[in-house]
This record gives sequence, C-alpha cells and structure tokens, in this order.
Amino acid sequence: MPSNLASFAIHVDDVDRARAFYEAVFGWAFEPWGPPGFYLIHTGDEASPGIQGLMHVRRSPRGEGGLNGIEATFAVDDVDAVALAVEANGGKIIFPRSVIPTVGALIRFLDTEGNDMGAMQYDTQPHT
Repeated sequence: MPSNLASFAIHVDDVDRARAFYEAVFGWAFEPWGPPGFYLIHTGDEASPGIQGLMHVRRSPRGEGGLNGIEATFAVDDVDAVALAVEANGGKIIFPRSVIPTVGALIRFLDTEGNDMGAMQYDTQPHT
C-alpha cells in the first residue's frame, strides 16, 4: 500500500484568519463540522476530490506541547503563483523555489499561523 497523504489537520491560533489565508492561496472550501471553530477542508471538487483535510484551534499553545502544524506538501499547477499568493496574504516564504531534478519545483512557507507548509509543481503528477 502506498504511503500517500490521505488526510491532514492544521492546528491554528486564529481560525478565521487561517481560513481566509487558505481560501485565498489554494482556493480551498471550508465546511463547519462538529464543535465551533472546527472545519472540514475540501481541497478539490466533485470530479477530483483531493484529500480529507481538517482545521481547528490549537489545543495547547506552541512551545507548550502544542502542535505547530504538519509537514505536508501540496501539488499545485504553478508554484510561482502560489509563492506570490502566500506573501500577498500574510504568509512568509522560508524555502524559496528550488528544483528537485525529475520531481518538480518546491517552496516551503509559513502560513499566517506559523505552520510550515510546502507546495510543489510536479514534473509528473504523483500517483494517489
């Protein structure tokens, strides 16, 4: 069985701010689910649903045992456009565009909540 990313959770300090960031950067849709401030993240559409995502308030402050995000890399069509969107929406590029031969172009960034995320423009789309 391949080890594909099948689900992810993003723990945040400010749900509204983080939601606005990810809607602007990746075009994700958020669906309230469960307790207040807890969302399902829809990363795709009906034809190409993507993977299951979750976002909710961080349970413990960072530095006090609280999770500071996940290390996840998301496939994108244009890594340079994503880098511009990250910076335009309050994020920070921490690993500028780097080409991994035969794989693609990668960036890593901090979102508005300080979570480390990645975006890769794959040369060949990964198998899911």
